[in-house]
Amino acid sequence: MELLPQVLILFATGLLGGLLAGLLGIGGGIVIVPVLDTILGYQGVDPSIRMHIAVATSLATIIPTSIASTRAHARRQSVDFALVRRWGPYIFMGSLLGTFAAAKVHSSVLSGVFGVMALMVAVNMLLPALARPLAKEVPRGPVANMIPTGIGFFSSMMGIGGGTFTVAVMTMCSQVIHLAVGTAALFGLLISLPGTLGFIITGIGNDLLPRGNIGFISLLGFILIVPGTVLAAPLGAKMAHALDKRRLGQVFGFFLLLLAVRMFYRSIN
Repeated sequence: MELLPQVLILFATGLLGGLLAGLLGIGGGIVIVPVLDTILGYQGVDPSIRMHIAVATSLATIIPTSIASTRAHARRQSVDFALVRRWGPYIFMGSLLGTFAAAKVHSSVLSGVFGVMALMVAVNMLLPALARPLAKEVPRGPVANMIPTGIGFFSSMMGIGGGTFTVAVMTMCSQVIHLAVGTAALFGLLISLPGTLGFIITGIGNDLLPRGNIGFISLLGFILIVPGTVLAAPLGAKMAHALDKRRLGQVFGFFLLLLAVRMFYRSIN
């Protein structure tokens, strides 16, 4: 693949990722990771580290994307800062643990589990008869703290900003979806920071890495994707607040359904 098409594809990927980050609070990683993985394949990068580079670079791009998206949602008072203070340390810790565990868990198993979870949430959101809260508020206590730890853990392993899990959990706990999306955007920052650091540390000294990498992070990929994500994230946030909560929930559910199909396909290939 020639350089110019790669540049255009990565910039366009950044635009789409930023739009989804603002609209759904997902960080854009679910779009960025597969595109990077494909381009790295065309570049001849060793398959054993290709996914590591894609995930690591995606997490790095989520840092500025989350900041841009959070600012846009905060201006509309759609970030639950009290929940961020309560869940933040556990999400941060889970993200760090997930980064170091990423190389030890078979990707097909992880993809299958994620696919099942995404499908269950998608059905709950797409079918009005089933789209009912499971709790009256976000649970508290030592056992409940496993929820944000798990969000950070699995999100960092997959190179996503955590919105896929966070929005689902918050809406199932009777939280307004606009607030869930804005809060998820900020959680993306708490996931991407330790995740990025972890992938830098674990990638240092790997002889299979191509030039232009810092650990597992591709600097070229980061530079080409980030401008698009930062530009589009505020637009996505504006679109989110233009939709009523039911419509936004359906958009998120449809997105999760597509995600579940992709994850199932990946788990068997």
